[in-house]
Amino acid sequence: MGISSESLFLPVCRLCTMWKLPSFLARTLTSGTNGLPLLPDMAEGHLPIHVNNVRSRLREIVGASTNWRVHSEGKVRSSAAALRGARIGLVKTEHRDHVQAMQERKALHTLLAKRQEDLPPRRMKDSYLEVILPLGSQPQIREKYLNVYNSVRFGRILEDLDSLGVLICYTHTKQEAQPRSPLSIVTALVDKINLRKKVVHPDCDIKFTGNVSWVGKTSMEVKMHMLQLHDGDYCPVLDATFVMVARDPENKRPAFVNPLIPESPEEEEIFKQGEMNKLKRIDFSTASLLKMAPTAEERNIVHDIFLNTLDTRTVSFRSRVLPPNSVWMEDAKLKGLQICHPQERNIFNRIFGGFLMRKAFELGWATACSCGGSRPFIVSVDDIMFQRPVEVGSLLLLSGQVCYTEKNYIQVRVHSEVYDADTREHHTTNIFHFTFISENEVPRVVPKTYGGKYPVNALPLKLWKRTLPFC
Repeated sequence: MGISSESLFLPVCRLCTMWKLPSFLARTLTSGTNGLPLLPDMAEGHLPIHVNNVRSRLREIVGASTNWRVHSEGKVRSSAAALRGARIGLVKTEHRDHVQAMQERKALHTLLAKRQEDLPPRRMKDSYLEVILPLGSQPQIREKYLNVYNSVRFGRILEDLDSLGVLICYTHTKQEAQPRSPLSIVTALVDKINLRKKVVHPDCDIKFTGNVSWVGKTSMEVKMHMLQLHDGDYCPVLDATFVMVARDPENKRPAFVNPLIPESPEEEEIFKQGEMNKLKRIDFSTASLLKMAPTAEERNIVHDIFLNTLDTRTVSFRSRVLPPNSVWMEDAKLKGLQICHPQERNIFNRIFGGFLMRKAFELGWATACSCGGSRPFIVSVDDIMFQRPVEVGSLLLLSGQVCYTEKNYIQVRVHSEVYDADTREHHTTNIFHFTFISENEVPRVVPKTYGGKYPVNALPLKLWKRTLPFC
Protein backbone atom coordinates (compact mmCIF):
# COMPACT_ATOMS: atom_id res chain seq x y z
CA MET A 1 0.00 0.00 0.00
CA GLY A 2 1.09 3.62 -0.42
CA ILE A 3 2.72 5.47 2.44
CA SER A 4 1.22 8.42 4.27
CA SER A 5 1.82 11.82 2.75
CA GLU A 6 3.33 13.22 5.93
CA SER A 7 6.11 10.65 5.90
CA LEU A 8 7.63 12.11 2.75
CA PHE A 9 9.00 15.27 4.33
CA LEU A 10 11.84 13.93 6.47
CA PRO A 11 14.13 12.96 3.56
CA VAL A 12 13.95 16.57 2.36
CA CYS A 13 15.02 17.69 5.81
CA ARG A 14 17.94 15.28 5.66
CA LEU A 15 19.09 16.77 2.38
CA CYS A 16 18.87 20.31 3.70
CA THR A 17 20.92 19.48 6.77
CA MET A 18 23.54 17.64 4.74
CA TRP A 19 23.99 20.31 2.08
CA LYS A 20 22.89 23.48 3.90
CA LEU A 21 22.06 25.15 0.60
CA PRO A 22 19.26 27.74 0.51
CA SER A 23 16.80 27.48 -2.35
CA PHE A 24 18.70 24.45 -3.65
CA LEU A 25 15.86 23.24 -5.82
CA ALA A 26 15.31 26.41 -7.83
CA ARG A 27 19.01 27.05 -8.24
CA THR A 28 19.98 23.60 -9.42
CA LEU A 29 17.10 22.98 -11.80
CA THR A 30 17.98 26.05 -13.82
CA SER A 31 21.58 24.90 -14.21
CA GLY A 32 20.73 22.32 -16.89
CA THR A 33 23.58 20.00 -17.82
CA ASN A 34 26.30 22.58 -18.24
CA GLY A 35 29.74 21.32 -17.37
CA LEU A 36 29.08 17.71 -18.36
CA PRO A 37 31.44 16.20 -20.95
CA LEU A 38 30.15 16.20 -24.49
CA LEU A 39 30.31 13.20 -26.77
CA PRO A 40 32.27 13.47 -30.00
CA ASP A 41 30.26 13.36 -33.19
CA MET A 42 29.22 9.76 -33.84
CA ALA A 43 26.61 10.35 -36.52
CA GLU A 44 28.84 9.60 -39.52
CA GLY A 45 27.74 6.46 -41.32
CA HIS A 46 24.57 5.99 -39.28
CA LEU A 47 21.19 6.06 -40.97
CA PRO A 48 18.35 7.29 -38.77
CA ILE A 49 15.57 4.91 -37.76
CA HIS A 50 11.92 5.91 -37.93
CA VAL A 51 10.40 5.99 -34.46
CA ASN A 52 7.68 3.53 -35.51
CA ASN A 53 10.32 0.91 -36.36
CA VAL A 54 12.10 0.81 -33.00
CA ARG A 55 9.82 -1.68 -31.26
CA SER A 56 9.57 -3.89 -34.35
CA ARG A 57 13.36 -4.07 -34.42
CA LEU A 58 13.35 -5.12 -30.80
CA ARG A 59 10.95 -7.96 -31.57
CA GLU A 60 13.20 -9.14 -34.39
CA ILE A 61 16.24 -9.13 -32.09
CA VAL A 62 14.51 -11.01 -29.28
CA GLY A 63 12.30 -13.26 -31.38
CA ALA A 64 9.35 -12.75 -29.05
CA SER A 65 5.78 -13.68 -29.75
CA THR A 66 3.97 -11.07 -31.84
CA ASN A 67 0.47 -12.33 -31.06
CA TRP A 68 -1.58 -11.92 -27.95
CA ARG A 69 -4.88 -12.78 -29.61
CA VAL A 70 -5.03 -14.39 -33.05
CA HIS A 71 -8.09 -13.12 -34.85
CA SER A 72 -10.31 -15.43 -36.86
CA GLU A 73 -10.61 -14.51 -40.54
CA GLY A 74 -13.63 -16.68 -41.21
CA LYS A 75 -17.26 -15.76 -41.07
CA VAL A 76 -18.48 -15.01 -37.56
CA ARG A 77 -20.68 -17.79 -36.26
CA SER A 78 -23.78 -16.60 -34.48
CA SER A 79 -24.54 -19.47 -32.12
CA ALA A 80 -23.25 -19.30 -28.58
CA ALA A 81 -21.74 -22.78 -28.76
CA ALA A 82 -19.82 -21.96 -31.91
CA LEU A 83 -18.64 -18.71 -30.39
CA ARG A 84 -17.34 -20.51 -27.30
CA GLY A 85 -15.55 -23.00 -29.53
CA ALA A 86 -13.95 -20.21 -31.53
CA ARG A 87 -12.73 -18.53 -28.36
CA ILE A 88 -11.19 -21.77 -27.11
CA GLY A 89 -9.42 -22.14 -30.44
CA LEU A 90 -8.05 -18.63 -30.23
CA VAL A 91 -6.72 -19.19 -26.74
CA LYS A 92 -5.04 -22.43 -27.81
CA THR A 93 -3.47 -20.73 -30.83
CA GLU A 94 -2.26 -17.86 -28.66
CA HIS A 95 -0.89 -20.29 -26.09
CA ARG A 96 0.99 -22.28 -28.74
CA ASP A 97 2.44 -19.12 -30.23
CA HIS A 98 3.64 -17.82 -26.86
CA VAL A 99 4.97 -21.20 -25.69
CA GLN A 100 6.88 -21.69 -28.94
CA ALA A 101 8.49 -18.27 -28.60
CA MET A 102 9.48 -18.97 -25.00
CA GLN A 103 10.93 -22.36 -25.93
CA GLU A 104 13.00 -20.73 -28.64
CA ARG A 105 14.21 -18.17 -26.12
CA LYS A 106 15.12 -20.87 -23.61
CA ALA A 107 17.24 -22.64 -26.21
CA LEU A 108 19.44 -19.54 -26.46
CA HIS A 109 20.95 -20.25 -23.03
CA THR A 110 23.91 -21.96 -24.72
CA LEU A 111 24.88 -18.67 -26.36
CA LEU A 112 25.41 -16.83 -23.07
CA ALA A 113 28.98 -15.97 -22.11
CA LYS A 114 30.39 -17.73 -19.06
CA ARG A 115 32.64 -14.74 -18.35
CA GLN A 116 32.61 -11.12 -19.45
CA GLU A 117 36.17 -11.56 -20.67
CA ASP A 118 34.87 -13.98 -23.32
CA LEU A 119 32.90 -11.18 -25.00
CA PRO A 120 34.50 -8.79 -27.51
CA PRO A 121 34.82 -5.21 -26.23
CA ARG A 122 32.78 -2.46 -27.81
CA ARG A 123 33.30 1.24 -28.49
CA MET A 124 30.80 3.95 -27.64
CA LYS A 125 30.13 4.61 -31.29
CA ASP A 126 29.30 0.93 -31.88
CA SER A 127 26.01 1.39 -30.02
CA TYR A 128 25.21 4.88 -31.33
CA LEU A 129 21.73 5.21 -32.83
CA GLU A 130 19.60 8.00 -34.26
CA VAL A 131 15.81 7.87 -34.30
CA ILE A 132 13.62 10.35 -36.15
CA LEU A 133 10.17 11.40 -34.97
CA PRO A 134 8.95 13.29 -38.06
CA LEU A 135 6.24 15.49 -36.57
CA GLY A 136 6.93 18.18 -39.15
CA SER A 137 7.48 16.14 -42.30
CA GLN A 138 4.79 13.50 -41.52
CA PRO A 139 1.80 15.35 -40.03
CA GLN A 140 -0.29 12.17 -39.87
CA ILE A 141 1.56 10.98 -36.76
CA ARG A 142 1.12 14.22 -34.79
CA GLU A 143 -2.18 13.39 -33.14
CA LYS A 144 -0.62 10.64 -31.02
CA TYR A 145 1.84 13.17 -29.59
CA LEU A 146 -0.39 16.24 -29.31
CA ASN A 147 -1.67 17.56 -25.98
CA VAL A 148 -4.44 20.08 -25.25
CA TYR A 149 -1.91 22.93 -25.10
CA ASN A 150 -0.83 22.31 -28.71
CA SER A 151 2.57 20.98 -27.65
CA VAL A 152 4.10 17.51 -27.49
CA ARG A 153 2.99 15.06 -24.80
CA PHE A 154 5.99 14.36 -22.60
CA GLY A 155 4.57 10.96 -21.64
CA ARG A 156 4.91 9.83 -25.27
CA ILE A 157 8.53 11.00 -25.24
CA LEU A 158 9.16 8.83 -22.18
CA GLU A 159 7.84 5.83 -24.09
CA ASP A 160 10.15 6.53 -27.03
CA LEU A 161 13.18 7.01 -24.77
CA ASP A 162 12.54 3.72 -23.01
CA SER A 163 12.33 1.76 -26.26
CA LEU A 164 15.40 3.49 -27.68
CA GLY A 165 17.44 2.79 -24.55
CA VAL A 166 16.76 -0.93 -24.82
CA LEU A 167 17.56 -0.99 -28.55
CA ILE A 168 20.86 0.83 -27.92
CA CYS A 169 21.86 -1.85 -25.43
CA TYR A 170 20.97 -4.64 -27.83
CA THR A 171 23.10 -2.88 -30.44
CA HIS A 172 26.01 -2.79 -27.99
CA THR A 173 25.71 -6.53 -27.24
CA LYS A 174 24.94 -7.70 -30.78
CA GLN A 175 26.91 -10.70 -32.06
CA GLU A 176 27.05 -10.88 -35.85
CA ALA A 177 26.85 -14.68 -35.87
CA GLN A 178 23.70 -14.68 -33.73
CA PRO A 179 20.45 -13.71 -35.49
CA ARG A 180 18.64 -13.65 -32.12
CA SER A 181 20.02 -12.18 -28.93
CA PRO A 182 20.17 -14.52 -25.91
CA LEU A 183 19.90 -11.52 -23.59
CA SER A 184 16.77 -10.12 -22.00
CA ILE A 185 17.54 -6.43 -21.54
CA VAL A 186 15.20 -4.43 -19.33
CA THR A 187 15.13 -0.95 -17.82
CA ALA A 188 16.30 -0.95 -14.19
CA LEU A 189 16.40 2.77 -13.48
CA VAL A 190 15.77 6.12 -15.10
CA ASP A 191 18.63 7.95 -13.43
CA LYS A 192 17.73 11.43 -14.62
CA ILE A 193 16.12 13.38 -17.43
CA ASN A 194 16.82 17.10 -17.61
CA LEU A 195 14.69 19.35 -19.81
CA ARG A 196 16.27 22.31 -21.58
CA LYS A 197 13.04 23.71 -23.01
CA LYS A 198 9.61 24.18 -21.46
CA VAL A 199 7.65 23.57 -24.66
CA VAL A 200 8.22 21.01 -27.43
CA HIS A 201 6.57 22.07 -30.69
CA PRO A 202 4.21 19.57 -32.37
CA ASP A 203 4.98 20.58 -35.96
CA CYS A 204 8.79 20.23 -36.06
CA ASP A 205 10.80 17.04 -36.55
CA ILE A 206 12.45 15.51 -33.48
CA LYS A 207 15.66 13.53 -33.41
CA PHE A 208 16.75 11.15 -30.63
CA THR A 209 20.40 10.12 -30.34
CA GLY A 210 22.08 7.87 -27.83
CA ASN A 211 24.74 5.32 -27.00
CA VAL A 212 26.06 3.17 -24.17
CA SER A 213 28.20 5.40 -21.95
CA TRP A 214 29.27 2.99 -19.19
CA VAL A 215 29.23 -0.79 -18.67
CA GLY A 216 29.51 -2.94 -15.56
CA LYS A 217 29.39 -6.72 -15.53
CA THR A 218 25.69 -7.10 -16.28
CA SER A 219 24.45 -3.51 -16.43
CA MET A 220 24.77 -0.64 -18.90
CA GLU A 221 24.29 3.10 -18.61
CA VAL A 222 22.76 4.76 -21.66
CA LYS A 223 22.90 8.46 -22.42
CA MET A 224 20.28 9.82 -24.81
CA HIS A 225 19.55 13.25 -26.19
CA MET A 226 16.48 14.73 -27.82
CA LEU A 227 16.74 17.56 -30.34
CA GLN A 228 14.13 19.42 -32.37
CA LEU A 229 14.50 20.96 -35.81
CA HIS A 230 14.23 24.77 -35.91
CA ASP A 231 15.29 26.91 -38.88
CA GLY A 232 17.32 24.08 -40.36
CA ASP A 233 19.22 23.18 -37.18
CA TYR A 234 18.55 20.62 -34.47
CA CYS A 235 18.40 22.30 -31.05
CA PRO A 236 18.81 20.40 -27.74
CA VAL A 237 15.58 19.69 -25.84
CA LEU A 238 16.51 17.15 -23.17
CA ASP A 239 19.27 14.86 -21.91
CA ALA A 240 18.52 11.48 -20.36
CA THR A 241 20.46 8.80 -18.50
CA PHE A 242 19.00 5.31 -18.16
CA VAL A 243 20.41 2.19 -16.52
CA MET A 244 19.65 -1.15 -18.16
CA VAL A 245 20.34 -4.66 -16.94
CA ALA A 246 20.94 -7.82 -18.96
CA ARG A 247 19.43 -11.13 -17.94
CA ASP A 248 19.26 -14.61 -19.36
CA PRO A 249 16.78 -15.59 -22.13
CA GLU A 250 14.07 -16.40 -19.57
CA ASN A 251 14.67 -13.17 -17.65
CA LYS A 252 15.57 -15.08 -14.49
CA ARG A 253 19.29 -14.48 -13.85
CA PRO A 254 21.88 -11.78 -14.64
CA ALA A 255 23.91 -12.17 -17.82
CA PHE A 256 27.26 -10.73 -18.83
CA VAL A 257 27.48 -7.93 -21.40
CA ASN A 258 30.29 -6.75 -23.64
CA PRO A 259 32.85 -4.49 -21.95
CA LEU A 260 33.16 -0.89 -23.13
CA ILE A 261 36.46 0.70 -24.17
CA PRO A 262 36.73 4.53 -24.28
CA GLU A 263 38.72 5.78 -27.26
CA SER A 264 39.40 9.42 -26.40
CA PRO A 265 39.86 11.65 -23.36
CA GLU A 266 36.25 12.82 -23.77
CA GLU A 267 34.97 9.25 -23.74
CA GLU A 268 37.18 8.39 -20.77
CA GLU A 269 35.59 11.28 -18.87
CA ILE A 270 32.10 10.06 -19.78
CA PHE A 271 32.95 6.51 -18.69
CA LYS A 272 34.42 7.84 -15.44
CA GLN A 273 31.22 9.79 -14.82
CA GLY A 274 29.21 6.58 -15.29
CA GLU A 275 31.35 4.83 -12.69
CA MET A 276 30.85 7.74 -10.30
CA ASN A 277 27.09 7.57 -10.87
CA LYS A 278 27.15 3.91 -9.86
CA LEU A 279 29.10 4.66 -6.67
CA LYS A 280 26.76 7.52 -5.79
CA ARG A 281 23.74 5.25 -6.14
CA ILE A 282 25.37 2.84 -3.70
CA ASP A 283 26.33 5.60 -1.27
CA PHE A 284 22.92 7.25 -1.35
CA SER A 285 21.15 3.94 -0.77
CA THR A 286 23.11 3.52 2.48
CA ALA A 287 21.85 6.94 3.63
CA SER A 288 18.24 5.78 3.30
CA LEU A 289 16.00 6.10 6.32
CA LEU A 290 15.59 2.34 6.03
CA LYS A 291 19.21 1.99 7.14
CA MET A 292 20.14 5.22 8.93
CA ALA A 293 18.20 6.74 11.83
CA PRO A 294 17.23 10.43 11.72
CA THR A 295 19.92 12.68 13.14
CA ALA A 296 19.36 15.17 15.95
CA GLU A 297 19.42 18.02 13.47
CA GLU A 298 16.79 16.32 11.32
CA ARG A 299 14.58 15.71 14.30
CA ASN A 300 14.89 19.39 15.24
CA ILE A 301 13.80 20.45 11.76
CA VAL A 302 10.71 18.25 11.94
CA HIS A 303 9.95 19.56 15.41
CA ASP A 304 10.25 23.18 14.22
CA ILE A 305 7.74 22.46 11.47
CA PHE A 306 5.38 21.04 14.07
CA LEU A 307 5.77 24.09 16.32
CA ASN A 308 5.06 26.45 13.42
CA THR A 309 1.70 24.73 12.87
CA LEU A 310 0.74 24.44 16.54
CA ASP A 311 -2.36 26.26 17.76
CA THR A 312 -0.99 28.37 20.62
CA ARG A 313 -4.45 28.71 22.16
CA THR A 314 -4.77 25.01 22.90
CA VAL A 315 -1.17 23.73 22.71
CA SER A 316 -2.48 20.33 21.63
CA PHE A 317 -1.20 17.73 19.22
CA ARG A 318 -4.68 17.52 17.75
CA SER A 319 -5.16 21.24 17.17
CA ARG A 320 -3.11 22.51 14.22
CA VAL A 321 -3.05 25.78 12.29
CA LEU A 322 -2.11 25.95 8.63
CA PRO A 323 0.49 28.69 7.99
CA PRO A 324 -0.32 31.39 5.41
CA ASN A 325 0.04 30.46 1.74
CA SER A 326 0.35 26.79 2.64
CA VAL A 327 -1.49 23.56 2.05
CA TRP A 328 -1.55 20.38 4.12
CA MET A 329 0.44 17.65 2.43
CA GLU A 330 -2.46 15.23 2.84
CA ASP A 331 -4.55 17.53 0.61
CA ALA A 332 -1.97 17.63 -2.19
CA LYS A 333 -2.43 14.20 -3.70
CA LEU A 334 -4.34 12.37 -6.43
CA LYS A 335 -4.92 8.71 -7.21
CA GLY A 336 -5.59 6.74 -10.37
CA LEU A 337 -6.24 3.23 -11.65
CA GLN A 338 -5.13 1.52 -14.85
CA ILE A 339 -6.20 -1.85 -16.23
CA CYS A 340 -3.15 -3.24 -18.01
CA HIS A 341 -4.37 -4.44 -21.40
CA PRO A 342 -2.35 -6.59 -23.87
CA GLN A 343 -1.95 -3.59 -26.19
CA GLU A 344 0.62 -2.16 -23.75
CA ARG A 345 2.81 -5.27 -23.51
CA ASN A 346 6.52 -5.26 -24.28
CA ILE A 347 8.61 -7.77 -26.21
CA PHE A 348 8.52 -10.13 -23.21
CA ASN A 349 4.70 -10.00 -22.95
CA ARG A 350 4.76 -7.89 -19.81
CA ILE A 351 3.59 -4.31 -19.52
CA PHE A 352 5.86 -1.89 -21.35
CA GLY A 353 7.90 0.26 -18.95
CA GLY A 354 7.38 3.33 -21.12
CA PHE A 355 3.62 2.97 -20.71
CA LEU A 356 4.04 2.89 -16.93
CA MET A 357 6.17 6.03 -17.08
CA ARG A 358 3.63 7.81 -19.26
CA LYS A 359 0.74 7.04 -16.95
CA ALA A 360 2.74 8.00 -13.87
CA PHE A 361 3.83 11.27 -15.48
CA GLU A 362 0.27 12.17 -16.45
CA LEU A 363 -0.91 11.61 -12.87
CA GLY A 364 2.10 13.54 -11.55
CA TRP A 365 1.32 16.42 -13.90
CA ALA A 366 -2.32 16.47 -12.77
CA THR A 367 -1.20 16.43 -9.13
CA ALA A 368 1.13 19.39 -9.71
CA CYS A 369 -1.59 21.22 -11.63
CA SER A 370 -4.14 20.81 -8.85
CA CYS A 371 -1.62 21.94 -6.24
CA GLY A 372 -0.25 24.96 -8.11
CA GLY A 373 -3.49 26.10 -9.70
CA SER A 374 -1.86 26.73 -13.09
CA ARG A 375 -0.20 24.83 -15.89
CA PRO A 376 2.97 23.03 -14.74
CA PHE A 377 5.92 22.31 -17.02
CA ILE A 378 8.15 19.30 -16.54
CA VAL A 379 11.71 20.25 -15.60
CA SER A 380 13.34 16.98 -14.61
CA VAL A 381 12.69 13.31 -13.96
CA ASP A 382 14.75 11.48 -11.35
CA ASP A 383 15.18 8.00 -9.97
CA ILE A 384 12.40 6.03 -11.58
CA MET A 385 13.00 2.65 -9.98
CA PHE A 386 11.61 -0.49 -11.61
CA GLN A 387 11.22 -2.87 -8.69
CA ARG A 388 9.15 -5.62 -10.26
CA PRO A 389 7.46 -6.28 -13.63
CA VAL A 390 3.78 -5.65 -14.24
CA GLU A 391 1.88 -8.52 -15.81
CA VAL A 392 -0.77 -8.13 -18.49
CA GLY A 393 -4.20 -7.95 -16.88
CA SER A 394 -2.94 -6.37 -13.66
CA LEU A 395 -4.82 -3.67 -11.81
CA LEU A 396 -2.30 -0.84 -11.50
CA LEU A 397 -2.90 1.62 -8.68
CA LEU A 398 -1.15 5.00 -8.93
CA SER A 399 -0.78 7.53 -6.10
CA GLY A 400 0.57 11.01 -6.80
CA GLN A 401 1.79 13.15 -3.88
CA VAL A 402 3.29 16.64 -3.79
CA CYS A 403 6.09 16.22 -1.27
CA TYR A 404 7.94 19.52 -1.60
CA THR A 405 7.44 22.99 -3.07
CA GLU A 406 9.70 26.00 -3.35
CA LYS A 407 8.69 29.25 -5.08
CA ASN A 408 7.13 27.97 -8.32
CA TYR A 409 8.77 24.54 -8.27
CA ILE A 410 6.81 21.41 -7.38
CA GLN A 411 8.25 18.01 -6.53
CA VAL A 412 5.84 15.10 -7.09
CA ARG A 413 6.30 11.48 -6.11
CA VAL A 414 4.16 8.85 -7.84
CA HIS A 415 3.93 5.41 -6.28
CA SER A 416 2.60 2.52 -8.36
CA GLU A 417 1.49 -0.88 -7.15
CA VAL A 418 -0.36 -3.86 -8.53
CA TYR A 419 -3.35 -5.39 -6.82
CA ASP A 420 -3.79 -9.14 -6.89
CA ALA A 421 -7.54 -9.79 -6.73
CA ASP A 422 -7.00 -13.45 -5.83
CA THR A 423 -4.73 -12.87 -2.84
CA ARG A 424 -5.91 -9.30 -2.11
CA GLU A 425 -2.25 -8.29 -1.86
CA HIS A 426 -0.60 -5.07 -3.02
CA HIS A 427 2.94 -5.06 -4.42
CA THR A 428 4.99 -1.97 -5.23
CA THR A 429 6.22 -1.97 -8.83
CA ASN A 430 7.65 1.50 -9.41
CA ILE A 431 8.44 4.79 -7.74
CA PHE A 432 8.57 7.91 -9.91
CA HIS A 433 9.90 11.39 -9.13
CA PHE A 434 8.98 14.43 -11.22
CA THR A 435 9.93 18.08 -10.80
CA PHE A 436 7.65 20.70 -12.34
CA ILE A 437 7.78 24.46 -12.65
CA SER A 438 4.45 26.26 -12.42
CA GLU A 439 3.46 29.47 -14.15
CA ASN A 440 2.75 31.02 -10.73
CA GLU A 441 4.27 30.70 -7.28
CA VAL A 442 2.78 27.72 -5.48
CA PRO A 443 1.72 27.22 -1.84
CA ARG A 444 4.12 25.65 0.59
CA VAL A 445 3.35 22.01 1.34
CA VAL A 446 3.30 21.28 5.07
CA PRO A 447 3.03 17.86 6.79
CA LYS A 448 0.18 17.83 9.27
CA THR A 449 0.98 15.02 11.68
CA TYR A 450 3.86 14.75 14.12
CA GLY A 451 3.79 10.98 14.16
CA GLY A 452 5.62 8.38 16.17
CA LYS A 453 6.85 6.70 12.98
CA TYR A 454 9.42 7.67 10.43
CA PRO A 455 8.82 6.60 6.83
CA VAL A 456 9.51 3.10 5.70
CA ASN A 457 9.53 3.90 2.01
CA ALA A 458 10.21 7.62 1.87
CA LEU A 459 11.40 9.82 -0.96
CA PRO A 460 15.02 8.82 -1.60
CA LEU A 461 17.60 11.40 -0.63
CA LYS A 462 19.53 10.76 -3.80
CA LEU A 463 16.71 12.36 -5.79
CA TRP A 464 17.40 15.73 -4.25
CA LYS A 465 21.15 15.37 -4.42
CA ARG A 466 21.01 14.16 -8.00
CA THR A 467 19.55 17.49 -9.12
CA LEU A 468 22.70 19.28 -8.05
CA PRO A 469 24.99 20.44 -10.90
CA PHE A 470 27.90 18.15 -10.06
CA CYS A 471 25.76 15.00 -10.12
